[in-house]
Amino acid sequence: MTQSSHQEIRRLIATSADDLSEAQQALLHAHLQDCGSCRDYAAATAEIVRALRGIPVAADPRLVLNTQARVRARAFALRQRKQWLTLVALACPLVGLSAAITTPLIWLAFDWIGTHAGLSRPVWQAGFAFYWMVPALLVSVLLLFRGTHLANGGYSGESS
Repeated sequence: MTQSSHQEIRRLIATSADDLSEAQQALLHAHLQDCGSCRDYAAATAEIVRALRGIPVAADPRLVLNTQARVRARAFALRQRKQWLTLVALACPLVGLSAAITTPLIWLAFDWIGTHAGLSRPVWQAGFAFYWMVPALLVSVLLLFRGTHLANGGYSGESS
């Protein structure tokens, strides 16, 4: 067998068995049956892994507490975000339905007010368009500023 094939087998030995395909596992098993040096290498590698897993690892109690607190805070934030997204998902169809129902009614109201006030048709129609566009523009500007604020990590960039 060539040196490069032995290197490939050693790379497979160093890889977790769970990460190997069935073909790679079969190749490794067949090679280890025939090659004593690679079999010794696999045995030594397994012994080193067992020895390393047997070493107890102790963490500073403050580190453990800080890590647990961060994990809990992140889990809480993710739950809140999920609840928020659920509310948004429910609100979107309701807003669409509300707009579909109220738009014709508001149109009729503007028509009636325009007719009774003696306004020309283009004037009250422009008022209707303004009435519907301004809230969307205001919300867009607010979301833009909120997005800019969040992009800076919640800081305005001013130094204190």
